[in-house]
Amino acid sequence: MDPISIQLSTRNLWSWLVSLLSKDTEWLSDKMRFFFPNMDLGPGNEVSDPEQRVILQLRKLHAQGLATWQSFIHCVCMELEVPLDLEVPLLSTWGSEDGFPSHLGAEEESQPESQLHHGLKRPHQSYGSSPRRKQCRKQQLELSRRYLQLLRTSTQQRYRDRLSGLGQPLASHQAYIPPILQWTRATVPLDTQQGAIMRDIKAEDGTDVSILDLFNPRTKKGPRVTVLLGKAGMGKTVLAHRLCQKWAEGQLDHFQALFLFEFRQLNLITSFLTLPQLLFDLYLSPESDPDAVFQYLKENADQVLLIFDGLDEALHPCSSRETGDPEGPGTALTLFSGLCCGTLLPGCWVMATSRPGKLPACLPVEAAVVQMWGFDSPRVEEYVSHFFSAQPSQEGALAELRANGRLRSMCVVPALCRIACLCLHHLLPGSAPGQSVALLPTVTQLYMQMVLALSPPGCLPTMSLLGLGEVALRGLETGKVIFYAEDIPPSVIAFGAAHSLLTSFRVCTDPGHLQTGYAFTHFSLQEFFAALYLMASPEVDNDKLTHHVTLNSRWVLRTKARLGISDHLPTFLAGLASCACRSFLGQLAGHDEAWVGAKQAAVVQVLRKLATRKLTGPKVIELCRYVDESQETELASLTAQSLRYQLSFHNFPLTCTDLTSLTNILEHREVPIHLHFEGCPLEPHCPEALVGCGQIENLSFKSRKCGDAFAEALSRSLPTMGRLQKLGLAGSKITAQGIRNLVKALPLCPQLEEVSFQDNQLKDQEVLDVVEVLPSLPRLRRLDLSGNNISVSTLLCLAKVAVTCPTIRMLQVREADLIFLLSPPAETTAEIQRAPDLQENDSQRKGAQSRSLTLRLQKCQLHVHDVEALIALLLGGPHLEEVDLSGNQLEDEGCRLMAEAVLQLHITRKLDLSDNGLSVAGLHCVLSAVSTCRTLAELHISLLDKAVVLMFAQTMEEQEEPQKRAALLDSLTSQMPSELPLSSQRIRLTHCGFQAKHLQQLCKVLEGRCHLGHLRHLHLDFSGNALGDEGAALLAKLLPGLGALQSLNLSENGFSLDAVLALARCFSTLQWLFHLDVSLESQHILLRSAKRGRDVRAGGFLPEFPAGADFSEFSRLRAPRSFCLRECQLEPPSLTRLCATLEECPGPLEVQLSCEVLSDQSLETLLHCLPRLPQLSLLQLSQTGLSSRSPFLLADIFSLCPWVQKVDLRSLNHATLHFRSSQEREGVCCGLTGCGLNQEHVESLCQLLSKCEDVNQLDLSENLLGDDGLRCLLECLPQVSISGSLDLSHNSISQESALYLVETLPACLHVREASVNLGSKQSFRIHFSKQEEAGKTLSISETQQQLHVQLEFPHQEENPEAVALRLAHCDLGTHHSLLVRRLMETCARLRQLSLSQVNLCDDNDASVLLLQSLLLSLSELKKFRLTSSCVSTEGLTHLASGLSHCHHLEELDLSNNQFCQEGTKALMRALEGKCRLKSLDLCHLPLGGSTLAMLTQGLSHMTLLQSLRLSRNSICDLSCCHLSEALRTATSLEELGLSHNQIGDAGALHLAAMLPRLPALRKIDLSANDIGPAGGVQLAEALTLCRHLEELMLGHNALGDPMALELAQELPQHLRVLHLPSSHLGPEGVLSLGQALDGCPHLEEISLAENSLTEGVPHFCKGLPLLRQMDLVSCKIDNQTAKLLAASFVLCPALEVILLSWNLLGDEAAAELARVLPQMSRLKRVDLEKNQITACGAWLLAEGLAQGSGIQVIRLWNNPIPANMAQCLHSQEPRLDFAFFDKAPQNT
Repeated sequence: MDPISIQLSTRNLWSWLVSLLSKDTEWLSDKMRFFFPNMDLGPGNEVSDPEQRVILQLRKLHAQGLATWQSFIHCVCMELEVPLDLEVPLLSTWGSEDGFPSHLGAEEESQPESQLHHGLKRPHQSYGSSPRRKQCRKQQLELSRRYLQLLRTSTQQRYRDRLSGLGQPLASHQAYIPPILQWTRATVPLDTQQGAIMRDIKAEDGTDVSILDLFNPRTKKGPRVTVLLGKAGMGKTVLAHRLCQKWAEGQLDHFQALFLFEFRQLNLITSFLTLPQLLFDLYLSPESDPDAVFQYLKENADQVLLIFDGLDEALHPCSSRETGDPEGPGTALTLFSGLCCGTLLPGCWVMATSRPGKLPACLPVEAAVVQMWGFDSPRVEEYVSHFFSAQPSQEGALAELRANGRLRSMCVVPALCRIACLCLHHLLPGSAPGQSVALLPTVTQLYMQMVLALSPPGCLPTMSLLGLGEVALRGLETGKVIFYAEDIPPSVIAFGAAHSLLTSFRVCTDPGHLQTGYAFTHFSLQEFFAALYLMASPEVDNDKLTHHVTLNSRWVLRTKARLGISDHLPTFLAGLASCACRSFLGQLAGHDEAWVGAKQAAVVQVLRKLATRKLTGPKVIELCRYVDESQETELASLTAQSLRYQLSFHNFPLTCTDLTSLTNILEHREVPIHLHFEGCPLEPHCPEALVGCGQIENLSFKSRKCGDAFAEALSRSLPTMGRLQKLGLAGSKITAQGIRNLVKALPLCPQLEEVSFQDNQLKDQEVLDVVEVLPSLPRLRRLDLSGNNISVSTLLCLAKVAVTCPTIRMLQVREADLIFLLSPPAETTAEIQRAPDLQENDSQRKGAQSRSLTLRLQKCQLHVHDVEALIALLLGGPHLEEVDLSGNQLEDEGCRLMAEAVLQLHITRKLDLSDNGLSVAGLHCVLSAVSTCRTLAELHISLLDKAVVLMFAQTMEEQEEPQKRAALLDSLTSQMPSELPLSSQRIRLTHCGFQAKHLQQLCKVLEGRCHLGHLRHLHLDFSGNALGDEGAALLAKLLPGLGALQSLNLSENGFSLDAVLALARCFSTLQWLFHLDVSLESQHILLRSAKRGRDVRAGGFLPEFPAGADFSEFSRLRAPRSFCLRECQLEPPSLTRLCATLEECPGPLEVQLSCEVLSDQSLETLLHCLPRLPQLSLLQLSQTGLSSRSPFLLADIFSLCPWVQKVDLRSLNHATLHFRSSQEREGVCCGLTGCGLNQEHVESLCQLLSKCEDVNQLDLSENLLGDDGLRCLLECLPQVSISGSLDLSHNSISQESALYLVETLPACLHVREASVNLGSKQSFRIHFSKQEEAGKTLSISETQQQLHVQLEFPHQEENPEAVALRLAHCDLGTHHSLLVRRLMETCARLRQLSLSQVNLCDDNDASVLLLQSLLLSLSELKKFRLTSSCVSTEGLTHLASGLSHCHHLEELDLSNNQFCQEGTKALMRALEGKCRLKSLDLCHLPLGGSTLAMLTQGLSHMTLLQSLRLSRNSICDLSCCHLSEALRTATSLEELGLSHNQIGDAGALHLAAMLPRLPALRKIDLSANDIGPAGGVQLAEALTLCRHLEELMLGHNALGDPMALELAQELPQHLRVLHLPSSHLGPEGVLSLGQALDGCPHLEEISLAENSLTEGVPHFCKGLPLLRQMDLVSCKIDNQTAKLLAASFVLCPALEVILLSWNLLGDEAAAELARVLPQMSRLKRVDLEKNQITACGAWLLAEGLAQGSGIQVIRLWNNPIPANMAQCLHSQEPRLDFAFFDKAPQNT
């Protein structure tokens, strides 16, 4: 087309366009406002002719540029009725870049200059660019007045234009509904007088003030800064504009000027600005002289309000520090900082809105912070009513909203509420009730329905929607929320403008540089369209899609100053993954549902992975939001089950929507959950989200943000939570109104077990209101009201409630603490055990009628008159377990009153009057008051520590012991006296300043107590006083008058040695005194009676015992008296006086002395005094330095004192002398270890020891003898009569000495055995016998080089050259071969060779050659052992070759080796011709197939064979058949071991057929061979024919009762050992066996472990005289069965070991065992691990041990005994072993 035609066509279109728009000028005005936001449109608006006005407006649009013109043309075609024949040329001519009509632009002026906001058009002027002109004051005021009027007028015009431009789908049609506001922090008093000005802006949580109160004119100084916090969509920006509008209307008349800035636009400014430039260049410029106007604003700054919207979007960080020039240019955030800090425009008011997060540091700490929470239910309904006002669907919309909780919870966010109304407006017409709301289950589907509502019916604008989505995603990825025309295609701009999805505004990047910017109406829209694009665009793959599905932890809000801009994108992606969105996405994407389903599955898969992770609280909330949006039931169930049982949320804001998502997920959870919210800002109405949540078992809130509105919402939710057991509301600011609501709700929650209202600043009446509800909560166990404010009168009222309420068992008040503990009447024992923190005694478990009350009123400022009232209150109440009045102000009179009331109050455990100002005079009053109290168990008074504690013991009438302990009493009835037990009492008067002059009066009071008939055991403690030596002497005279004490503590009383000697004389005057323990320097002095388990406590209480139980039979101890003196300088005179004092002491006597250094003179004095102390049984010098002469002095004591039995001196620091009684005649023992003895001392030492007739043991280890000392000792040894052992370990003895011992050993007639270890162990021991020994054994080891050599010297009748050689742990390398060869030279005719743990794997090693040469020379070898070794095939070949020459071989042991199959065959071939073989051990060798055939062939010729061991050789039933045939000729066989094979019943039958042909059989082991009942019966029949059988081991086979019954019919007469563990034996079989075994004269060992013996434990009537060990481990033996066992044990006098671990034994069984222990003199070990014995049972066992039993250890590991009690019992009786590892001494 030629240019003229184009021009004609364009003119025609122009004429048509003008004509079309002249018909709808209002629409054109709306578009002008969109494309020219906040801008004066010039005089065109004043033209009267509509057509001329349209022409001017079109020219202005055209002059704006190509992008604006194209977008406008698209709007025309999209929104107006344009004929198709005109729409095509319009879009083709003006809707594309090529068709831009440049000639129209020539007719239009250039783009007009205007301001960012409003305006009257005027030439642009920049503040500061022109010189300031001087004006008079009047002119300045006039200019300022005109500017302020202009500011208000332009603001009015802007909001008037905005209202007049309504009509778009998303525009707000209804009145403003104020959101909930909650004060978080405010520093100025709030004035409620001005709140009436703006009643539509409200506050919550009981403050009844409006946001205007933050702009309080009474605040004169400092910055006036307000920060409004709220999540996206809460209405922060709307509120900011609302304030501007109200100010323009004159309602904020306090402010003359108001400026509103948005940080999203301020971020675009690239240059630095001053504050005047910010106000005038970017907002509104004055007509003239801006300096004068700014000066006026400075002078009236207190009437200026600046609002900054979107502080969280600020790009550049600000600092709280002032810069060098506070009025200089800077960034927008820097200017904001100056305004907040008062350096700019000081005194002005500043308000900022922000999402929750880390606020900039420039905000002052005194800034008022307001939390915006959106809508509650009434506000939601109000909003909906206004939206649908004057519409017929109003009632329908409200009905739909009220019926759907999910939609109602979404509508608490104002932005979502508006979208929901739009969707309902679209869906309600023509829909059935409930059908519309069903389409709006999630936020995502809410947005989806909004898009459908904006779309033409039946036609989805896919291109426009995807175009918007692409723009939105690109913005999110680049951090962009403001777009320019070139960023968005014109058609997309037109679509967004048509549906109000986009907003437009002027952007000023620099003064004078204006540009139109576009943004999504709400930021969530941008995130929704970005999610749409990700899900529907073919250009987005799954990897990119899932990359955006992440959890945004809200913890980042506390660390990041600027928040992310894609917080809700994952939520929308999860929502679009719902099946309900599949059709919509398919239509949008142009693909089928399978394609969309794949994308949705990718999102769901990511959510599945996230659901199984351990997440923090913020991420848990985010995940619940995502999963709830997805509507995937399976995913919700997985998420719910993966949540932790204890779910805690700390210090991040939570909305009602958050809790709704959480509870929606919890609906899919099967098990209960505990929710804890601490420090989280919560919406006041968010508890409404918990309505009906039945999975919550424990719910607690701790936040100062919770007020009355929160409490009211919570009270509505509580009755609907059926599982709720624990409720906590702490640290809140609820008042009486909030408490009233909660108190009304609590009775509707009868299942509650614990309620906590801590730290809520409740007053007296509120606390009493809460307590009144206690009777209405039948299952309540704990009520915590700590941290509230109550008076003493209220405290007494609470005490009255505790006394009268039948379920209360404890009231604890201490300063801020106030806790009630209750015992529900219907409570079971199982429920009690489930709550260990609510411990109670047995009497409390009986219910209210027999309840016991604990009352603790500590530090409550109680006085004497309060105590009188309290006593009167308590007299009519229940039994008191404990009364604690410590820390009050009772003084002497109050303490006296309480002490006198003790008898009437029936306190069963404790009365604490500590820290009440008690004096010495009051102390005597308290002592006198309780002198007649029969239940007093302990009285502790310490004036220094301000302690006054009375402990009581329950009487028989008050105790209600459980059935278990009652049974224990019944079992011990014959052992117990029938009268009431005598009580034990402790009187502790410590640190009271007593002197000697006070003793007479004290003892007079105490004598009265000691002569009470009920008292037997009295413990006195006078420690920490000032008695001195005078007091000790006086006390020694007064003590006999006090009767039999259990202990007397006199520590820290300034005693000297004279006082100690005075107390030591009491040994002869006081029958009860057994132990005097003195540490003189540290002033520790303790007098005790005989050591008894239940009287000597190691820092704690012993276990409680049954009422009336007196275990006196267990307590008749024959303990010696002991005198222990430590930390005292012992000089000869002192020792002489001490020994003279001890001569009067009855025996037996143990003396323990300890001092830093004991001189030789003092030691001689002590030793020479010993003959005068015949009652002495032990003398110990511990931690006492002795000289090098002391070993000789001690060695000479055997001749000085004939009853010295043993001397043990260690390291010249510890010496012990044991004394024998006159009847004992054993040899003496002398140990001088670590004393530095060398060669020079040997001869003199031997001379001293030669005076002894019989030296049983001589220990000289850890000295410095060396090789020379050893030679000298061996030479002098014949002088000493040694009959036991000589220990020379760790004496630096070398290999030469070992060889010297080899040479001299045959000449030592009494030497029996010697063992030498030359490695790191350094042991050297020689064992002697009283008779001359011909046969001797020498063992030499070098463990460091892995060598062990053992030589056995022959008896006299044998060849004197024949010895036995044993090599162990040996690689026979060059280093060792030298020693071996030298030994072999002395042992030419070797008869025994033993190799153990040797390594002969290297064929070329010298060890193989040595072994080869050694074996070839052993023609007389009789015994060969190669065990636990590794030998190569070549080595075995040499070994077999050597063994083939050993024709006299009688014993062959090849067990536990690592041989290959070929090597084993070579050894089997060597067995040919070994007819003299008597013992063969091949355990653990691979004997399969041909190898076993070779063995059986050799066995058939071994007619002299006596022992055959083939354990763990993989022998099956067929192999057993061949073996049985081969053994038919071995008639001399005495031992057959086939354990741990697989012979089965078939193999057992073959053996049973062969056994009668083995008349000499003495031992058979068939354990673990898969033998069943059939094979067992056959074996039992055959074994009865083995008349000489002594050991029978058939355990770990499923033999059953048939075998036991068969075996019981005729047991072998000589049976010594019977092992049947884990044999599936039942009661019938075991009882039959027990009857058969009863009276067996030879039986030594029985094992029936791991069989069920509940009703079939062996019971003996005749007894087993030789039985040494009984193994009944894991047999389900209980207390009742144990009684029969204990009776049987007594009939086995030789019993040494009893194994009863892993059974069901309790304290009754322990009592039975304790009763019989003293009767079993040879018993050494009892194993009671893993039973049900408590500390009581362990104590009884200790008492049984104390009667002199020879038991070495009783194992009690893993019984229900507390660790501290176990330690206490072990310290009192070391033979009680509670450790996991066995520490029992090994039998030698």
